[in-house]
Amino acid sequence: MGRRILALVSEPVSGEALEKAVGPDQAQAAEVLVVAPALITRKHFVFSDPDPAIERAEEVQEETVERMVEQGVDAAGDTGESDPLQAIEDALQTFEADEIVLFTHAEGKRNWLEEGVVEEAKARFDRPVRHLVVEA
Repeated sequence: MGRRILALVSEPVSGEALEKAVGPDQAQAAEVLVVAPALITRKHFVFSDPDPAIERAEEVQEETVERMVEQGVDAAGDTGESDPLQAIEDALQTFEADEIVLFTHAEGKRNWLEEGVVEEAKARFDRPVRHLVVEA
């Protein structure tokens, strides 16, 4: 039986990106839950308008699941809270992941909610945490 992987995505990623993060054999044998947090911009946060972030998160997770399934990865998806760490914690309540893979924006394009999330996830969760930077 394959590992259970919780993949947190900020942009759509493919099965190839997952393979790059965990290795081809593990990716193909894994059960993957894709979670896209609703990364709200500072402007929308100030004006209390989370709708665009929720819509974008929904699109990101749907496209990621579609891409992974097309490449033979057993994947399902969900949209998470705007705080990436809370999105992980919430997902772990119903999906007992063996490891967490964080896919984040490149440094200059990071959402303000992504700052420090990799280090914090490694400190907070009692399972392996991997990180891969993706381009939009």
